[in-house]
Amino acid sequence: MITGIKGVRVRRAAAVVVTTGALLAGGALTAPAHAAAAAPTVGAKGAFMLDGTTGAKLFAKSADTKRPMASTTKIMTARVVLSIPDVNLDAKVTIKQAYRDYVTKVGASTADLKTGDKVSVRQLLHAMMLPSGCDAAMALADKFGTGTTVAARTKNFVAKMNKKAAALGLTNTHFDSFDGNSTQNTNYTTPRDLAKLTQSAMKYSVFRGVVKKPKTVQSAPTSTGGTRTYTWYNTNQLLGSYTGATGVKTGTNTPSGPCLVFSATRDGKTVIGVLLNDPNRFTDAAKLMDYAFGTTTATTMRLRTLPAGAQQD
Repeated sequence: MITGIKGVRVRRAAAVVVTTGALLAGGALTAPAHAAAAAPTVGAKGAFMLDGTTGAKLFAKSADTKRPMASTTKIMTARVVLSIPDVNLDAKVTIKQAYRDYVTKVGASTADLKTGDKVSVRQLLHAMMLPSGCDAAMALADKFGTGTTVAARTKNFVAKMNKKAAALGLTNTHFDSFDGNSTQNTNYTTPRDLAKLTQSAMKYSVFRGVVKKPKTVQSAPTSTGGTRTYTWYNTNQLLGSYTGATGVKTGTNTPSGPCLVFSATRDGKTVIGVLLNDPNRFTDAAKLMDYAFGTTTATTMRLRTLPAGAQQD
């Protein structure tokens, strides 16, 4: 998401050497058992990486400092939807003009959903997680919230997000929006909490299937009986660039800076990481994953380029 609070738009344009068991500046570090190399230095204000299977800490920097998280918020939006008992992912949602008006009002990233189109819940998950569509996030919140108005339903959905955070033990996380465009400056998390949330979300096969796609093409019925084709590109440039990358979500806005939640699997080992406010988030993520895997991919990696006109986040 390249949007800022209240419509402000921002486009983004001292190494510490430690050994296993030492402390990294700003946080504790537990090096992978097989790795003898020193932990990398990252430019993030906060970072955390864990073993996706065991949850063991692999890297930390200011891991418990609360920070705004931009569109990585949408991981919880998806998590709440997928945890609904017997949720029908093929249920159709009619796109309202209110969703388009919202993204225009706050200058939000968008999947460019068209008013009157009937889009499935599964498609909305793609529209939210790949191009970081705030219109899709609003549609999901409106669909699964309770109330008599769009405002009431989306507010109720945010309450469900906070309830889920509490249930997951995310004691340093709070949501005031469904998409990361904070309404009260109380939308925050920590690198550790966000990694734990992502680990929980990645247990859903639907979630894993969505966030690993560099691109998707989806068709939806229009209000006039026709068919519209949507093409959405994933703003996570690690996909198709870093071997083994499997997700997860980008995010950028004025208070948050560039953020990234990343994951990868190599040789049966999965890692999940978080970088908050990091101008070099993709290369830093590659460095952290190399550290976990004992590889050197980051030194030769060339980032996938997003097509002209694709959403940036």
